[in-house]
Amino acid sequence: MSEAYKKLIRTLQPIFEMDKADLDFGIYRIMNQKRDEINRFLENDLLPQVKDAFADYTTGSHSELRKELQAAIDLARDFGAPDPENAPAVLRIKKKMRHSVDITAVENEVYSHLNTFFSRYFEKGDFISLRRYKKDTYAIPYEGEEVKLFWATQDQYYIKSSEYLRNYIFNVGDDNKKTVRINLIEADTDKDNNKSQSGEDRRFIIDKENPLVVEKEGELTLRFMFIPVRKKKQEKLNEEAVETIFKQHGFDEWLQLLGQKTPTDKNPDLTLLEKHLRDFTAKNTLDYFIHKNLGGFLRRELDFYIKNEILHLDDIDEASFDITNQHLRKIKVIRSIAFKLIRMVAQLEDFQKKLWLKKKFVVEINYCITLDRVPEELYSEISKKEEQLQEWIKLGFVSEGTKITEYYLRKHPFLVLDTRFFDNEFKSRLLASFSNLDEQCDGLLIHSENFQALNFIENKYRRSIPVVYIDPPYNTEYSKILYKNNFEHSSWLSLLANTLPTVKRLFQEGFSFGLAIDDYEHVKLALFLDHFFPSMERSTVIVNHHPQGSGGRLSRTHEYYLLVSDSDLPSYRGEPISDGIEKRNFMRSGRGENNWRLNRWNSFYALLVNKNMQIVGAEDPVPLGELYPTEVTSEGYKRVYPINSRGEERVWRNSFNTGRIRATNGELIVSNGGTIYELINHQDRRETLFSNWTSSDFNAGTQGTAILENLGLGGLFDYSKSIKTLEKGLWAQSFGCQEFLVLDYFGGSGTTAHAVINMNRDHGGNRKYIIIEMGDYFNTVLKPRIQKAIYSKNWKSGKPLSLDTGISHCFKYLRLESYEDTLNNLILKDRLQQQHDLLESHSELREDYLLGYWLNVESANSPSLLNIEQFDDPFNYNLNIATGSVGSTKPTRIDLVETFNYLLGLTVNTINTTNGFKVVTGFNPKNESVLVIWRNLKEKDNFSLAEFVDNLESNPKETDYNHIYVNGDHTLEDPYSKVKLIEIEFKRLMFDVQDV
Repeated sequence: MSEAYKKLIRTLQPIFEMDKADLDFGIYRIMNQKRDEINRFLENDLLPQVKDAFADYTTGSHSELRKELQAAIDLARDFGAPDPENAPAVLRIKKKMRHSVDITAVENEVYSHLNTFFSRYFEKGDFISLRRYKKDTYAIPYEGEEVKLFWATQDQYYIKSSEYLRNYIFNVGDDNKKTVRINLIEADTDKDNNKSQSGEDRRFIIDKENPLVVEKEGELTLRFMFIPVRKKKQEKLNEEAVETIFKQHGFDEWLQLLGQKTPTDKNPDLTLLEKHLRDFTAKNTLDYFIHKNLGGFLRRELDFYIKNEILHLDDIDEASFDITNQHLRKIKVIRSIAFKLIRMVAQLEDFQKKLWLKKKFVVEINYCITLDRVPEELYSEISKKEEQLQEWIKLGFVSEGTKITEYYLRKHPFLVLDTRFFDNEFKSRLLASFSNLDEQCDGLLIHSENFQALNFIENKYRRSIPVVYIDPPYNTEYSKILYKNNFEHSSWLSLLANTLPTVKRLFQEGFSFGLAIDDYEHVKLALFLDHFFPSMERSTVIVNHHPQGSGGRLSRTHEYYLLVSDSDLPSYRGEPISDGIEKRNFMRSGRGENNWRLNRWNSFYALLVNKNMQIVGAEDPVPLGELYPTEVTSEGYKRVYPINSRGEERVWRNSFNTGRIRATNGELIVSNGGTIYELINHQDRRETLFSNWTSSDFNAGTQGTAILENLGLGGLFDYSKSIKTLEKGLWAQSFGCQEFLVLDYFGGSGTTAHAVINMNRDHGGNRKYIIIEMGDYFNTVLKPRIQKAIYSKNWKSGKPLSLDTGISHCFKYLRLESYEDTLNNLILKDRLQQQHDLLESHSELREDYLLGYWLNVESANSPSLLNIEQFDDPFNYNLNIATGSVGSTKPTRIDLVETFNYLLGLTVNTINTTNGFKVVTGFNPKNESVLVIWRNLKEKDNFSLAEFVDNLESNPKETDYNHIYVNGDHTLEDPYSKVKLIEIEFKRLMFDVQDV
């Protein structure tokens, strides 16, 4: 094996994750199981193929011809030739050599080109478009756009995972009751001049001044920073961190636990600390992008590379035919090898894309419902539920020591019950009490990465959402995502671009899309919106959200509220104005051209005023150039023209015909000072909105952070939005509708939901919300904030101030399987011996299987990819789901029923559990009636199913339902071919996702 080939192998190994042997999570765990097989292909199987590819490259070996040449020269010299170097036989061999090729040199050149090609596009675990036209010059793929806004990552899915930079937690000790946290401190601040310089990357580095802290008994914190470093790899920094930690004094018990061995094949002396530190840094620096079409991308780029860096088309002329022919034969070899490698790496990327795009399982579903909607026959159980009582105390609804009785519950109808504290039997009875269940829900909260959540709800909410508002991460110095590459603006735009195709499919006709942004990305976002919504109108509001200023060269006080909607829709207006009469000066002011008689002579006319100072009519206007009468009329009416105190000829607000009607209708009056006013009757009017919002209402400090503090949630969330900004914005975006659904898929602290609740409380109506958020503060801030907003409008120090302002409300909250959960639940099926023998006996078949099929075939029955066998008992389908700490998972029961409801896009009417059958009724997006029947096949056979269906009040066998779904094979009569197997539909819908 030549050194050039070894170098190529070293380049390819990271692409196939071969350099991460110690990582035992996600895709790395799967690849580790195939490590030997992949290495066998790279190091053993591929090399002979390369040799074979060169077999027809030339008829003679260059090294053999050199030997033949030397022998001919020696023979000529022996025969006494005067010039052995030019003997006829020698010249014939030299001519032959000129047309031959040095095979070894060509092989090395091919390996070098392959190495250059793959290393050029692969950067830190991702494939980035770096199409090089020539030295230091890149060719950006251009498709006729007016402006090419971003290109480096536009063909990537940006994976902002749920584990991204979350504080990492793992348990130690014999009973696993001791907790170790890896926390980030001072990540990306000006402290110690921690700003990235050109060419510097951020790394995780131990806080050497204070590396270990025990803040409470049984819990150790390892303190790290994420800062720029110079030319140091993360592996080296991890070694330094381990050395620093084990040198600390006063932590002997902890260090003994952290020093326990967790051996691997590669490192038999690996300590527990090293393992978790490696996993923490890896999870936060690897696998943030998935290419949308890696195979096509690399094949196109290979053609571009060949044309510009091997063939050199610009240098070809007639005299170089022989060289060109050699190039073409060399290119054939390069393509044959590269295409196999591309197919292999594309299999890995496409598999990850499949996992990313698939609809995710519902891991948790619960409801928060005010007691006025809960049947009183359940109050006895509720009053005895200690966990619910403690939650109410924590939320500030109930004081310590309060005796909870059924009478107390009836007197407090806006206490918010949370079904997570109750067993399944209680929840079943509660949900069965609702008809039109989904219509009863005023809100939906989804704890998930936003791309996954949007995919999940698409079937149900397609073309039905009129209002979307988002407040994405601003990308500024203190809030930017800690990107793994230098394309931070392109990556940020990719984060938004990945969601927009789905969001556009959710919009109903006449939608409004609102986005908050600051100066750092404002220009790019505006261009980006114009690109995605080319036929829509974009408006911009400047919001004075930080009046105290942010410091810097120019102390910023503002951010932007961008609005996108159809220009044919009504003007943006604020909340309703109180009915009443407004007096408005009827003479136009301002310096615009339309305010002068010279430009609008038809609006310059005399209003006629009688002796009682009443306006009784108007005279026809006099054309420009003619004198207009100023004396009193023959009837004794005074003529009043729009002439100001400086004698300037202005105009009235209305042209003559409209002005005359207003005058005769009594809509114009004269003040004691002689000013003409128009009387405006405000009825069903709304506030006029301007492009500058400067009121103190929009101060994010007093109307955002302070509100969280008053709710008792202070210090748990940074930079909360002013609730007044959202209330005014939602009035505008909804065009004053009393009933609408708003989607916010960067939910943050829940300001959008809080604003909707306030609007319903203060103005009536039936506004609803869908909030998506992936952060840990979903449970610590967002959900409790909404619960508190329901119970009381006003709060102080975590205590409600106005119990009479509580409202009747219900919201559902879901948690979805994450992308990491999907990866961590992959299981490779062992091949049968017969399959193994077949592959081993057919090398071409084995290669084809390895390059294109093994991942999909061997992972097919993984729980995260839908293990149909578990549908025999659908109420106990389990996945290992990440807990609140990054370092651990636990078996968790998945809600297949709720997952299937969303896959169908079902609007649920009823959910009932009867005699071991779970029955869901509702309507699909086509407004067709649907019946879904779930059963445990081990307990309910087909006879039981048929008997149960016969006893239903409505007859599914006839025409009461358009579609019937049942899990497991059945023997139901189906004269109208309406009955479908849940398993088949589940799998089809779970993977039926549009690529974006």
